[in-house]
Amino acid sequence: MRPGARREPVRAPRGRARFDLRMRLRIVAGGLGACALVLVARAVDLQLIDNAYYQQKADSRFLREIPIPTSRGMITDRNGEPLAVSSPVDTVWGNPQELMKSPELLPRLAAVLGVPAEPLVRRIAQRADKEFVYLKRRINPAEAEKILAHKIPGVFTQREFRRFYPQGEALAHVLGFTNIDDRGQEGIELAFDEWLRGTPGAERIIRDRRGRTVENVDLVRAAEPGRDLTLSIDRRIQYLAHRELKRTLLETGASAGSVVILDVASGEILAMANLPTFNPNAVSGDNRDARRNRAVTDLIEPGSTMKPLTVAAALEAGVITSASTFNTSPGWMANGRYRTSDFRNYGVLTTTGVITKSSNVGVSQIVRKLPDADFHAFLRRFGYGSTTGSGFPGEASGLFPEPSRWSGTTKQTMSYGYGLSATPLQIAHAYATLGNHGRAVAPTFVKGQRNEAREVLSPAVADEVVRMMQTVTETGGTATRAAILGYHVAGKTGTARKASGGGYARRYVAFFAGLVPVDNPRFSMAVVIDDPDPSKGIYGGGAVSAPVFQRVMDGALRLMDVPPDDIETWLAAQADAEAKAARARGARPGAVAVTVPAAATAPTPVPPPVVAARAAVRDETQPSPAVAQVFPGVEDDR
Repeated sequence: MRPGARREPVRAPRGRARFDLRMRLRIVAGGLGACALVLVARAVDLQLIDNAYYQQKADSRFLREIPIPTSRGMITDRNGEPLAVSSPVDTVWGNPQELMKSPELLPRLAAVLGVPAEPLVRRIAQRADKEFVYLKRRINPAEAEKILAHKIPGVFTQREFRRFYPQGEALAHVLGFTNIDDRGQEGIELAFDEWLRGTPGAERIIRDRRGRTVENVDLVRAAEPGRDLTLSIDRRIQYLAHRELKRTLLETGASAGSVVILDVASGEILAMANLPTFNPNAVSGDNRDARRNRAVTDLIEPGSTMKPLTVAAALEAGVITSASTFNTSPGWMANGRYRTSDFRNYGVLTTTGVITKSSNVGVSQIVRKLPDADFHAFLRRFGYGSTTGSGFPGEASGLFPEPSRWSGTTKQTMSYGYGLSATPLQIAHAYATLGNHGRAVAPTFVKGQRNEAREVLSPAVADEVVRMMQTVTETGGTATRAAILGYHVAGKTGTARKASGGGYARRYVAFFAGLVPVDNPRFSMAVVIDDPDPSKGIYGGGAVSAPVFQRVMDGALRLMDVPPDDIETWLAAQADAEAKAARARGARPGAVAVTVPAAATAPTPVPPPVVAARAAVRDETQPSPAVAQVFPGVEDDR
């Protein structure tokens, strides 16, 4: 150092003097520890405390809750025969997200499904953000297996059920049908949909990214199948009614027809047939008119089937007796500017004769003795103007105006079935009330359902009117073609002209309503044939509808083991048939002589003339088109 130089003090480097390595390490370690604690706390929170949200997100990718389909309850007839059953089928569905990953396979998929390619591609593209789309529903499982065999990614199947109707067209209108989702649309299927439908179940499964089921996790809810339903319908009688109705429409050229059969005491509906009909196993949008149950929805003017009710009203009111007489000469009567006519001049008729000959003039004289309010109230008690209470969907109540809306001729025309409207079921129900000794029981389609009976007419009057109606099917009546060998039949024909353009056209509705057997009525039956072709020569109720009653009821009585109440006629007919057979054997050339004990050679007894005549079923002459027709209702019911 030079002499005289100033000495500078030595300074330590800045920062280094204050640097504390341990402290820094502690700070870093503390920060990392805190971060670790935060991460651990967050992990604990997510995994143990608040994990529901993220668990849901994770499960949504793989865990699915799928429905377990359930079958509808079976519908059977009164004897346990199946009328509607559910069969397992498969539905093909697809995952649009998977399908759109291989769009080149979509035309191949369309070919496999048997559908046009363009609409299929468009439908899948519209649902590209979805995971489900129906491709083909409710097909045979074997067909579904063939589709899956092509192993197109994103195509799967699921189990469903399809309704099948073994009786086909014969019971279509009563049963109705279900839609693609197995929900009832018409008829019994609709009326009892909640009872039949059941409750689908649910289960959780795990699916992989391709939609395949990997594991069944648990059962969320067990499926509850629908409950079975036993109808009052007897399929054997139903088949008879359907067959004879079809035969009659072919023979007469009619456009439609209905048949209703009731058990008189219980109100159970044993058969209800309509034509035209449809196939419930292949329902289409075509011909919706054929799907209408005409027996409960169509309104028709009941024609001469009203005459026994008019007589019953007068008998109950005490204004006539069964022995009262009515002069119907000269076969017509003036009614203001109209004229009410009979088919011919029947002269003087008793009350019974008015029904036997179906005299419009006679019943018009009877109803004039009744106050308007009494006549209206009487028909109301029999159910006209209101539904029968059967519970069938869409049942019509009919048209029955109040007396305040009647004109001068309304009551008279109502007495023989014009000016009011009813359904075939209402007509059958009214006659069942007469056959049930004046007690009305609401009709039912369910076997064993017992509706409360209400008395609407005294038993004595009801039985008296039924005996009067018996003469309709015997010699001289308008419905001898309704006679059934071995049974007394009570009934009434009707031939109503159809309203058209403010008047009445020469088009007809042919009726027959009847009860059998008369001694203890078991069945009530109404037959309605709409618009028979007059050019075929027959259009009256006695010629068109009465034979349907005879053929159907003859079979029904035997199927239900109803004992005959006219055994004398049956024995006489049997004896007559045996005598004819014996004569035929004796007249045959080359017949071998047989030695017969003397006791066996007694002549076969010949039936008495009255009994034989009652057993015979003869053809009635149709009314001549040349007869003057001035007011509706002058057609001969035969």
